[in-house]
Amino acid sequence: MHELSICAAIAGIVEQHAEGRPVEIVRIDVGHLRQVVPETLQYSWELVVADTPLAGSVLEVNHVPLVVRCDACGESTELDTAVLRCPCGSTDVTLTSGEELLVRSLELVDA
Repeated sequence: MHELSICAAIAGIVEQHAEGRPVEIVRIDVGHLRQVVPETLQYSWELVVADTPLAGSVLEVNHVPLVVRCDACGESTELDTAVLRCPCGSTDVTLTSGEELLVRSLELVDA
């Protein structure tokens, strides 16, 4: 359950950028290849931020699909599995999305 450590890292980033201001929503992008279960991540968030200045904040997870661009045929394809192969059969592909794990934005409470 690496979601706990991921949430701890996210909380550190959020606290640094919020600079003591109350946070309502934390929006993150998580790529398909990160092998993170969004529901587990949101549950872990509640555990990690309990009894901290971030308690009560909501973690919104945006799933980023796995997309490759085929260097042989030029097509971009969204894949369901981590087998990096174009539907044309070529494995000469470039990963264009799916590895993301980033804090997209913070929504702060109006003072």
